[in-house]
Amino acid sequence: MNNFTFYNPTRLIFGKDEVENLANHLQTYGKNILLVYGGGSIKKSGLYDQVIQQLQKANANVTELAGVEPNPRVETVRKGVALCKEHQIDFLLAVGGGSVIDCTKAIAAGAKYDGDVWDIVIKKAPVHEALPFGTVLTLAATGSEMNSGSVITNWETKEKHGWGSPFTFPQFSILDPQNTVTVPKNHTVYGIVDMMSHVFEQYFNNATHTPLQDRMCESVLKTVMETAPKLLEDLTSYKHRETILYSGTIALNGMLQMGYRGDWASHGIEHAISAIYDIPHAGGLAIIFPNWMKHVLDRNVAKFKQLAVRVFEVDDTDKDDREVALEGIERLRQFWNSLGAPSRLADYNIDDSQFEQMTRHILANGPIGNFKPLHEEDVTSILKACL
Repeated sequence: MNNFTFYNPTRLIFGKDEVENLANHLQTYGKNILLVYGGGSIKKSGLYDQVIQQLQKANANVTELAGVEPNPRVETVRKGVALCKEHQIDFLLAVGGGSVIDCTKAIAAGAKYDGDVWDIVIKKAPVHEALPFGTVLTLAATGSEMNSGSVITNWETKEKHGWGSPFTFPQFSILDPQNTVTVPKNHTVYGIVDMMSHVFEQYFNNATHTPLQDRMCESVLKTVMETAPKLLEDLTSYKHRETILYSGTIALNGMLQMGYRGDWASHGIEHAISAIYDIPHAGGLAIIFPNWMKHVLDRNVAKFKQLAVRVFEVDDTDKDDREVALEGIERLRQFWNSLGAPSRLADYNIDDSQFEQMTRHILANGPIGNFKPLHEEDVTSILKACL
């Protein structure tokens, strides 16, 4: 494995009714708090009232930013930055899923920057400081509750970029599985695809001798695959929500990627698609990932075979390694299809008319991907396979 330094300062608070302790976690911060949330589902579920009670208990002066989009827009981030400066915000509280948290991270950094926050997203300007923030998670998916990464979309320029900073880790994150019970089936499926994709991005790397990391990745994948069908049969199951919620956090809090650098090309391709068509992030990943796997298979057939045998339980008797690997990829496709995830861009009525623009954005800074760098012909081939 490669040399590495692991750092994650987020306090993870996991379990039933932990939101009732929110006021205690706010005691060390200032009283001016920006509450950030999405389309209003937290009001329907009663979580909003619960959070407001805790903020009142903490004697907070609350400013609200509602309406964060599923693919959070830089325009919304700018509104949040303006609110922070106008109301002298001391602390931000994100209540929602990954998009709300990603938006909050950008606001936190932008509030301490004199220029346009988009400069930070496109890495034109470094982050030197950020306002502190915490999260109350409502969706098992992105892992944003325990990492420093964020993805923001610029709808005007049709760009979507991931970025991050050591200053944008949450101070704390409260994860109560009860707050995910009302998540509808389609978003539950998207969350499952998203967290599995995060594991795949890390699993396929060029480091040598990573037996423990491989087993850790495989364990998360197996656990999610065993739990997902049971959860979809009973969306109100606390124990299955609990397992999936924790799996999503572990999938992208840094623990699985110690000792190597993951690939992340599939995410780059998906960002270019959803920046134009505004499709669900995980829906795009469900379409792209098996096609990316087939395209890069020959980079390390043995690793794909290992995945096929250990995770997808492919019988390798009397089969060559490539045949086993391809069967594993097909079983991934079948599994995601069985959950109801999309498998083709046509499922979103997307054709090849914007492929040139997508490819230009994908490769704006050169080849993408660390496991196997992708060039123009590679990206085009993968996109065509996704049709």
